[in-house]
Amino acid sequence: MNPPRDLSMENDEVLRVELEVFRSEHRDLDEAITALTERGTSDQLTLQRLKRRKLQLKDRIARIEDRLTPDILA
Repeated sequence: MNPPRDLSMENDEVLRVELEVFRSEHRDLDEAITALTERGTSDQLTLQRLKRRKLQLKDRIARIEDRLTPDILA
């Protein structure tokens, strides 16, 4: 018989993996935006889309970090 599994621990691990993936994508977008801006020939619509995606990722990262950080009463 298998021992009982702690689903909250598994969920936390999934969230940590997602967090690293989102952080990596956020860094990649930041580099892409910087490169397009420095080149000066960037399409403004493309820049807006990249920046919007970067903000969405930032929000997702913040939500995951909040879920992983335990509430501590002072």
